[in-house]
Amino acid sequence: MTTPPVAAGRIPEAVHRRRWAILGVLMLSLLIVVLDNSILNVAIKTISTPAPTGLGATQSELEWAINAYTLVFAGLLFTAGLLGDRLGRKKVLLGGLAVFGIGSALAAESGSPAQLILFRAVMGLGAAFVMPATLAVLMNVFERNEQPKAIGIWAGGVGLAIAIGPITGGLLLDHFWWGSVFLINVPIVLLALALMLWLVPDSRDPKPGRVDPVGVVLSVVGLVLLVYGIIKGGQLADFTDVTVLATIAAGLLVLAGFVWYEKRSDHPSLDVTYFRNRVFSAAIGAIALVFFALMGVTFFSVFYMQSVRGYTPLKSGVLMLPLAAAQMIFAPRARLLVDRFGNRATTTGGMIVIVATLAAFASFQADTPIWVLEVVFFLMGTGMAHIMTPVSVVIMQALPREKAGSASALSNTFRQVGGALGIAVLGSALSTAYRNGIEGKLGALPAGLRDTAGESIEATLGVAAKLGPQGRALVTPANDAFLHAMHVTALWGAGVAAVGVVVVALFLPGRQPAGQENEAEQELVTATE
Repeated sequence: MTTPPVAAGRIPEAVHRRRWAILGVLMLSLLIVVLDNSILNVAIKTISTPAPTGLGATQSELEWAINAYTLVFAGLLFTAGLLGDRLGRKKVLLGGLAVFGIGSALAAESGSPAQLILFRAVMGLGAAFVMPATLAVLMNVFERNEQPKAIGIWAGGVGLAIAIGPITGGLLLDHFWWGSVFLINVPIVLLALALMLWLVPDSRDPKPGRVDPVGVVLSVVGLVLLVYGIIKGGQLADFTDVTVLATIAAGLLVLAGFVWYEKRSDHPSLDVTYFRNRVFSAAIGAIALVFFALMGVTFFSVFYMQSVRGYTPLKSGVLMLPLAAAQMIFAPRARLLVDRFGNRATTTGGMIVIVATLAAFASFQADTPIWVLEVVFFLMGTGMAHIMTPVSVVIMQALPREKAGSASALSNTFRQVGGALGIAVLGSALSTAYRNGIEGKLGALPAGLRDTAGESIEATLGVAAKLGPQGRALVTPANDAFLHAMHVTALWGAGVAAVGVVVVALFLPGRQPAGQENEAEQELVTATE
């Protein structure tokens, strides 16, 4: 597609010359935010160890250390994208990075689980302003014809972070105390801030209009309530609990109020008319569905590798390298398939690969050859690369360049909500299936221990270790019960991803004849005018 002459003159020559260096700085900023989530998974066992080794955090406190970050992050993404568009993306990015760095330093020095939960929330606050701003700046330093390539490289950075996180965490925990997994962020933040001040230009919406405080508050409150309810349901392994149902219902009600209000506002923070376009809606929906399935399955694959297979955190991190390597290899090249076959065929193919790899987990046993796991991880990364790159391009090019922060925030919000829902729902399915499978084998234990031992495979193996030789008889039943639960959960995840296949196959644009405007792209641009 030929770039319109108007767009060509919009980016200053000095910015255009250093666009790839700017992309490098943006990827460094993105790296630490994504890295933090993957690095924490490795440290969970250490943080749960009593002082002085760890903080002695309970299972519930560990969940909240993860969830505090997700809640604040997902709840503030709309607001962060909006403020970046209005105040300037560079200012918002610098502020977000500074807050993230301060939160990391404080988290590293936490003296109790409660402090860690609080400082993780501060990190989530900073991250919410970093994530949408990186993609928004990218859209303002690259011309439209280069955006797909740049977004592909940006998406590959996520794969790099997924790879580096567990390996870095394992290495740090081998040599330093648990807080080092947070402190490592500080020097990276300082480097990113210095490079950003030097290289990155500021950009904003030239016609910002009036601030929409009511819309901002409704979006934050609605999302926080919804995500809190989803996480609480996963925690209790019971979505029929009154508190869970009431919170989710309240969140949905507030979000419905948000949509109603924004439709009638003459200065909306989110123009809900974008969702009338089925291509845009399908692209956003595909992101939510794929992250629902993937986050839920990634959650149990860590336990499969460490608890059932007995690998250390460092070895588990190394085993996940093919997933990240495939994303880094294929994300920048996915646009070549889009050029040849169109968005629909490329994304549908990627979704089918994801369905197949998730279903493959349903065949894994305790002695499955490790090369099979590696092939599945590589294929999973390949599928992801061929979904995220074309879908991100559709979403970002759907809105005018000035609204890039809002488009990025929408994309990230749906990804986070989809992921939180995946961990909660599939985590709930995993724990329910595990408890049903192990309960009959715990009869010999005292009543007080029986309930604790049935919570998870880690809990069962922990009780078995305390009992000494008498507890060894629990190890095999625990592994068997977990494998059955993993198989059930994997099939649920594959089913959700299969819905995504149908959505993208029906609604994403196909390949257009050479020389013609992409019909869907034109429709999207028209919808924003």
